[in-house]
Amino acid sequence: MTSSDGTPYPELRYLTAGDVAAAMPPLEERLRLAELTMTALVADAELPAKIGVHPRPPESFGHAMPAFLRGPDPDGAADGLGMKWVTGFPSNGALGLPAIHALVLLNDPRTGIPIAILDGAPITAQRTAAVSGVAIRHFAPRIGGRPPRVALIGAGVQGRSHLPVIGHLLAGCELALFDRDPARAEALAGEARRTAGIGTVRVAPDARAATLTADVVVTAASFGPVRQVMTNDWLAPQALVVPIDYATYAAAEVAREAALFLVDERGQFVANREAGLFEGYPDPAMTIGEAITAGTPRPAGRVVVTHLGVGLADVIFARAILEAAAAAGLGLVLPR
Repeated sequence: MTSSDGTPYPELRYLTAGDVAAAMPPLEERLRLAELTMTALVADAELPAKIGVHPRPPESFGHAMPAFLRGPDPDGAADGLGMKWVTGFPSNGALGLPAIHALVLLNDPRTGIPIAILDGAPITAQRTAAVSGVAIRHFAPRIGGRPPRVALIGAGVQGRSHLPVIGHLLAGCELALFDRDPARAEALAGEARRTAGIGTVRVAPDARAATLTADVVVTAASFGPVRQVMTNDWLAPQALVVPIDYATYAAAEVAREAALFLVDERGQFVANREAGLFEGYPDPAMTIGEAITAGTPRPAGRVVVTHLGVGLADVIFARAILEAAAAAGLGLVLPR
């Protein structure tokens, strides 16, 4: 297909989950892309809070997550433009189907022409874990004389994607795992024992037993009946707490009484709080990007870093994946 003056349209490339996984940047590059996302949100990005609809099955949702990244080139060549469309159907478990499905659409930022459609599941898993990694790199407590202690609540997709990040940033750590499904917890423990950088692994009998002495706590539980059960008495005084499951585990008092409470994007957090998903939570002191840009030191006391996921991360990761996939000849070029 060509324009009226004969200029050919850019390719429209479709990447399956396998293609996306094959073109995924290495871990340290994923951490760099995640930090770029957080700092770009301070001044160089435009995105609304997630736009949602709610299909019939209970607690189901469809979210549109458009985002624009303003790059350094005046002609817009380095800009990013795209959107993630993600659906969540908790009832899919009874059907033997994944609860979350997603696509990422990229557009040419100078013309708006669609240039790529990517399976969003691997992107969601890896960009979320990488943002947790940014929080760990900047705000984990300094430990001397013993291995770091880490608690990971939730043994699903996000639990698995966090393992390499934990091993990379907290080398030699003692990892405690918990999941409401003991078989899933044991399966994740086996994978953790094979993950570079992770020292010892144990499956805790309950979530509180996993978190009590942890220096870093990541909650990645599936949405369900649990609601704000992890209170301050579950946590060490200096712990870094990284909830990626909204307020499924972390009680409002954990954020309210923290020495520092950060979120990934303020507008989205406030919109979700107004919708009742973060009842009792305070206003964040800063965003992750604001704290990094300002060089905010890690304070004494507990730090809470909540990230809900932003479409900008999907767009930034998808751009890098598309470039690698095109160079390797991965994916299917669709006819226009």
